[in-house]
Amino acid sequence: MNRLITFSLFFFLLFQCTQLGLEKEKSSGSEGILLLLGTSTPEGTPYIWDLPDGFPAPKIPSDNPITVEKVELGRFLFYDTKLSENETQSCGSCHKQVNAFTDGLTVSVGSTGQSHPRNAQHLSNVAYNLRQTWANPVLKKLEDQARVPMFGDNPVELGMKDREDLLLDRLANDPDYVSKFKAAFPKDQNPFSILNITKALSSFQRTFISGNSAYDKYQAGDFSALSASAIRGKNLFFGEKAECFHCHGGFNFTDTILHVGTVFEEVTFHNNGLDSSRFVSPNGGLYEFTTKESDRGKFRAPSLRNVELTAPYMHDGSIPDLLSVVNHYVNGGTGDGTTNPNRDVFVRSFSLSESEKQDLVEFLKSLTDTEFTTNPKFQDPF
Repeated sequence: MNRLITFSLFFFLLFQCTQLGLEKEKSSGSEGILLLLGTSTPEGTPYIWDLPDGFPAPKIPSDNPITVEKVELGRFLFYDTKLSENETQSCGSCHKQVNAFTDGLTVSVGSTGQSHPRNAQHLSNVAYNLRQTWANPVLKKLEDQARVPMFGDNPVELGMKDREDLLLDRLANDPDYVSKFKAAFPKDQNPFSILNITKALSSFQRTFISGNSAYDKYQAGDFSALSASAIRGKNLFFGEKAECFHCHGGFNFTDTILHVGTVFEEVTFHNNGLDSSRFVSPNGGLYEFTTKESDRGKFRAPSLRNVELTAPYMHDGSIPDLLSVVNHYVNGGTGDGTTNPNRDVFVRSFSLSESEKQDLVEFLKSLTDTEFTTNPKFQDPF
């Protein structure tokens, strides 16, 4: 009899919890939390994605669930010069929103004045990157990438190598950060840690979703969104004449992508036919990690989202504008890159008239998302 009462009580409680969970789902939409027995409470307010049509949900690391509080903390950290040893630069110094989060320089310059060997990559839709940086085959997570500019010394960027305690002291002594770190990491007795800094920065950067360009509007049925020239350029881009789509395809205009539906995490790097002088160490590309000559000059194909705003182009910023990029590929490369045995099979010379080249440029410009570059959610809070 006692066992029967126990089972009855258990199922009654289970029913009540299920009903509570369903009510929570009704009030909170698809992000509602089902409060069943044994589930833990979230570390903050779950972040609700507002994704453009055709965009899959980003794959978020299980050890860093994205929350509103982490995103807000990350926004402050991203723009705070406290993250550099001499307090002259922040992440936002080399990743400016107006430039789709790049800096417009040939190569970036660190807080001590040292030039970086490579061009700063833009951060449009960085949540979907399968690998980070230009050529590192093992740098998968934004959390790990965030340590590179903070603590790297070749080159010096933010210059915080061996100054971790200084960084943490600066933040812990700021009353605003005391409340923000506690809100973002409520389960941590002492939330001030390098790990939590990288988690917050990564959470903020994952919200950089861009998918409201003229091209996107055209795809959604607004056929007036693209000019006749841009439409001709689109047909060239996705056609067998220019074949740009092989390395810059899909919703994010690149060939390596990560999202919740990704089955095979296929990583590709390309030698795009630049002159061999562009591949001298430390700009050897994938070669710097594998030491295989066949990998020299191979880099990750970046997304072309907002490409109009991210000049100059290539890993070393050696091509100044979009028309020059088009000419590079029409020629099948630059200098001795046209005969480089490592050159990608899709980089080959072909014929385009001057008007067709301009059409292709107009299409690339149609990937600009001004809503993204002016969104107040991404702006400097200071």
